[in-house]
Amino acid sequence: MSLEDHILFVDADVILLDKPAGLPVDAPRKGGDSIEARIDELRLNYKRPPVAMHRLDQDTSGCLLFARHQPARRWFQQVFEQHLAEKSYVALVGGEVGEEEGVIELPLSKQSSAESGWKMVGDPDGKPARTRWRRLAVREDRSLVLFMPLTGRTHQIRVHAREGLGHGIIGDRVYGYPGGEMMLHAWKLTVPRKKGDPLEGVAPLPERFAEWKNDVAG
Repeated sequence: MSLEDHILFVDADVILLDKPAGLPVDAPRKGGDSIEARIDELRLNYKRPPVAMHRLDQDTSGCLLFARHQPARRWFQQVFEQHLAEKSYVALVGGEVGEEEGVIELPLSKQSSAESGWKMVGDPDGKPARTRWRRLAVREDRSLVLFMPLTGRTHQIRVHAREGLGHGIIGDRVYGYPGGEMMLHAWKLTVPRKKGDPLEGVAPLPERFAEWKNDVAG
């Protein structure tokens, strides 16, 4: 399926894509498929290809914003750098979350080892990281949680789920419960425009969330 078939919104300035799970944004070092390799599918008659303004992990699906020209790129780069974009992710974690909502404040830093490579960990001396969250549903020792990151650190939601809530994301081979697809989806993205109303996009929950769709409103 062409990336064009995954477009949620497009105008002269931006493209909002519903990124498929399993497809990395940047070309992997070892080669293979990626949005970068297929970016011409999103050119849509423009001379220059669009540029992704943020990142989603390879196995995370959902809202991914592209700028279609240089002035839009400069604008949205400031929007993301100043944390003016509002992001909402839906995740299924392995365990029952007791509280209804809260804020996780857990600084993060990168930890590397020769055996297992690198990952992000909670570290009092790391870079500040904050995530608001709200429990949506609990069933069969699993919880559906809405995560709203207030900062944009690498793997922030995945680490905050594990170390902040005490329950890793199902399908997360590094921080959660390996096996099956990653149950993390970038559900909603709202960004201010230079002129006019903000752009609000919603990426419908993919089929792997089928039994939980009625628990997500909006």
